[in-house]
Amino acid sequence: MLDSSPSFRFIELDETVSTNSFLADYRPAQPAELTLVSAEYQTAGRGQTGNSWESAAGQNLLFSLLLHPTFLSPAQLFLLSEAIALSVRDALTEFLGGPAPSTGGSPDAISVKWPNDIYVGDRKIGGILIENELTGSRIGRCIIGCGVNINQAEFHSDAPNPVSLRQLVGRDTPRPLVLDAIVTRFRRHYAALEEQADAAATLHASYLAALYRREGMHPYRDASSATPFLAEIADVETGGHLVLRDEQGRLRRYAFKEVAFVPTLYLGSAK
Repeated sequence: MLDSSPSFRFIELDETVSTNSFLADYRPAQPAELTLVSAEYQTAGRGQTGNSWESAAGQNLLFSLLLHPTFLSPAQLFLLSEAIALSVRDALTEFLGGPAPSTGGSPDAISVKWPNDIYVGDRKIGGILIENELTGSRIGRCIIGCGVNINQAEFHSDAPNPVSLRQLVGRDTPRPLVLDAIVTRFRRHYAALEEQADAAATLHASYLAALYRREGMHPYRDASSATPFLAEIADVETGGHLVLRDEQGRLRRYAFKEVAFVPTLYLGSAK
């Protein structure tokens, strides 16, 4: 369970601007190896690239992790994105009655939408925001923020496809149990990355297998053209770039926000 110790600190807040912002200003005299902050409500929760995150007070999981991964180089930072995304995905699988079905076309598959959104079918159940501070050529602090929809029954923002665990299973789920399941999994991945030589390769293989639209050709759109194109996921590079293979066999390499997933319905029968 989530008990504080010399290596782990757990802070619970009723309300904050955002748990990431709280940790950005959090400078204890004796920092723990890993600090977890959770909140019942965020007044300005953030998603990727400044997007807002809708969450009714006391209904969902809003939390951030502060860590000091000095054993990783900046070029390896995407491993932490893979670790937290898989931790959320696998924990939710447990509460949905797992094991998770293959991501290859199942409407109920729990998957990771590159780089680290958590999807059930084509609906978003969780989002992750990672912010890093470098000290010279090393990682000084890493803050991993997560929002996971647990017990919210209705959504009212302009987000196109939110879903909650309650909407999927038809009942409320104790949020502390889900939080414990996520953080326990993440701590295992984190310890493995620090202690086991083959952990990075194993984690990356699991991440690739869990990706949304992992199998087959699917529609995408990039900044070079307004016309969607069909492609399959060829790889995700160590640094986090997505590599697509289009219908002509050409490889296309993208950083975050350089390419968008296009809903299949816009292309008729294209899959």
